[in-house]
Amino acid sequence: MTGAVAAAAGGGCHIFNGCGFPAPGLQDFAWKPIFTIGSFSFTKPMLLAILAAVVVIGFFWAAFRKPKLIPGRTQSLGEMAILAVRDQILRPSLGARGDSYLPFLVSLFFFIYIMNIMELIPILQFPVTSRIGFVWPMVFIVYFLYLYLGVKHQGAWGYLRNMIPPGVPAPIYIILVPVELLRFFVFQPFTLGVRLFGNMFAGHLLLTIFTIASWYLLSLSVGLLYAAGSFALAIFVFVLETLVTLLQAFIFTTLTATYIASSVEPAH
Repeated sequence: MTGAVAAAAGGGCHIFNGCGFPAPGLQDFAWKPIFTIGSFSFTKPMLLAILAAVVVIGFFWAAFRKPKLIPGRTQSLGEMAILAVRDQILRPSLGARGDSYLPFLVSLFFFIYIMNIMELIPILQFPVTSRIGFVWPMVFIVYFLYLYLGVKHQGAWGYLRNMIPPGVPAPIYIILVPVELLRFFVFQPFTLGVRLFGNMFAGHLLLTIFTIASWYLLSLSVGLLYAAGSFALAIFVFVLETLVTLLQAFIFTTLTATYIASSVEPAH
């Protein structure tokens, strides 16, 4: 339960007892430390990120620790998960030659998805990726990976040269070169992280707003109608978020595969 929801419910706050609407905001994305050691504070989002990693590692370990020719239920689910990432994300961007990157992309996709879906799980009720500090490390890993692969496969000069589309009039290069360099080195990693963070931040905020409003407007009078409308919107956002959590993991991983593909083999 977020701070605003707890304040509203715990204090019996609603429109008909004169209490102002406890509007959610940035305070609902800040958590009190679970424990503190010196200057280090361990918070709920950190715990959820670790839990997400444990879930991903634990599931695939359980699925493939003793693989069988005729797979059981867990192994079948694991194979379906891997094939889904391979056929829907990796192969369209990299083809069969990119299968060596499949473990990385599978881990990335499901780690992000589990952190996202925690928003909709009772008690957990928070998407870790709505905190930008948990998104940037993944962006930096992807960023340095595709830079490393670009230099490895094309050479430093070849990688820089292939960023610039050929065959344009010479004066255009004055504008095109800095724009393309900014796109590769700044805009790509920035938008990769902000897209995931922004969507999960907005979704969690909307869900919190309509949940609080349902409680705030609840009464046995005409407020019941408003509360029902707000609750219906909360259900709608909840259902929408089940799709958004999956879609954002898919987009992040697909863009990662696309960036790797452009590093391994230039587009032109």
